[in-house]
Amino acid sequence: MESLLIFGVPGLFLASFLAATILPFSSEILLILLIQQSGEWLLPFAAATTGNILGSVVNYYLGLYGNRFLFYKMFRLKENSVKKATARFRKYGVYSLLFAWVPIVGDPLTVVAGAFKVRFLLFLSLVSAGKTARYAALIFLFFA
Repeated sequence: MESLLIFGVPGLFLASFLAATILPFSSEILLILLIQQSGEWLLPFAAATTGNILGSVVNYYLGLYGNRFLFYKMFRLKENSVKKATARFRKYGVYSLLFAWVPIVGDPLTVVAGAFKVRFLLFLSLVSAGKTARYAALIFLFFA
């Protein structure tokens, strides 16, 4: 367990950032383990939330400026995931970004938001609210 947490809060920030990009990665377990190990929740919560939000911002800009090669070849996004995210985005609108934290569909959803040229501050507000609530709920469930 200690070897997983050797990088502490900066490692959690990086893991959370990577988890929000289109790379397959998870940060929830590291967050829980770091809180258990340190007894501190605020700094790990802030690191995980900030890293995860910034990863989604990268996805947004990939959608805004990227192209088909970048999505499907370089980052290996599955066309089916992008189609599901696009359908969900069209059905529920920008408020679907509150669920950008949901596995499999959430990351492509943030790419689609960029491709649909959602206003950045609206994007950032919705994604931040959803991801902050997700990490807060996770901490509450494990430590309340």
